[in-house]
Amino acid sequence: MITYKSDVEAADALVEKYGLLRKEIAKIIVGQDEVVKNCLIAIFSKGHVLLVGVPGLAKTLLVNTISKTLGLTYSRIQFTPDLMPSDIIGTEILDETRKFKFIKGPVFANIILADEINRTPPKTQSALLEAMQEKSITVAGQTHRLQEPFFVLATQNPIEQEGTYPLPEAQLDRFMFNLWLDYPSFDEEIMVVKNTTIETTAEPSIVMSDQEIHFFQQLVRKVPVPDNVFDYTVKLVSKTRPNTPMSHEWANKYISWGAGPRASQYLIIGAKCHALLNGKYSPDIEDVKAVTIPVLRHRLVRNYTAEAEGISMEDIINKLI
Repeated sequence: MITYKSDVEAADALVEKYGLLRKEIAKIIVGQDEVVKNCLIAIFSKGHVLLVGVPGLAKTLLVNTISKTLGLTYSRIQFTPDLMPSDIIGTEILDETRKFKFIKGPVFANIILADEINRTPPKTQSALLEAMQEKSITVAGQTHRLQEPFFVLATQNPIEQEGTYPLPEAQLDRFMFNLWLDYPSFDEEIMVVKNTTIETTAEPSIVMSDQEIHFFQQLVRKVPVPDNVFDYTVKLVSKTRPNTPMSHEWANKYISWGAGPRASQYLIIGAKCHALLNGKYSPDIEDVKAVTIPVLRHRLVRNYTAEAEGISMEDIINKLI
């Protein structure tokens, strides 16, 4: 049982643990500070992350390292065109007593890396997305609860789109954040090459237990939010919806579809966690702004005008902010 004298003391403990997590992850992952921070915010917010980046940017290594520092079980599922839902959630077999026995699939782990999720047909994608939403799966009428904490990090390759099945907007909406991984800087790449071409490699230490993660997830939910922050958040999301009373001129010009209420929910919960990790006990508008791009990036649909004029999603979101 995790106990602290007060919520303030618990919040201070989270800041300390977060610092230790960053230190351990940095033993393996060079740079990518913003991505690491947002992945941890998503975990403490009970959210999932869609990670977009070219091959070789250590997406798999990042997830593996985070799972080690948090002391959680980890599963990697390589999505391919012939992957079936049963390959993810598990299947029933006849055992030696001629009774059906359920064999659990790789989704029964704390952290799931769904590698190249857009390489598999929607039927298989939806098997994972149901698990993300319900935290349970149903096989032959039997419901099986998934282990908590449960966190999905799905990856997509932005350059090779042949033979892919893009995630529909309704499924994209299940992800709290959409994070873009960029190439490392020159100095960071030198460090990566030095660290990965030697005989021995560093091993991260476990910083947290699953009980502590669950406790801090509950703590994030308890953080009080001022009314002006709620007001700002809902107005910001309302601005993204073209041809509505509160829409922004750029939304009318460049967006064909705006964000739904789930965006407002994730902005508030993300702002709460961002505030805690920065030593504050309540979020302000700056905390909302800090998580706005990863929350809205995959929830807005640019129209042809935006594409023709070279207006990126980040340009639109920054204008709305």
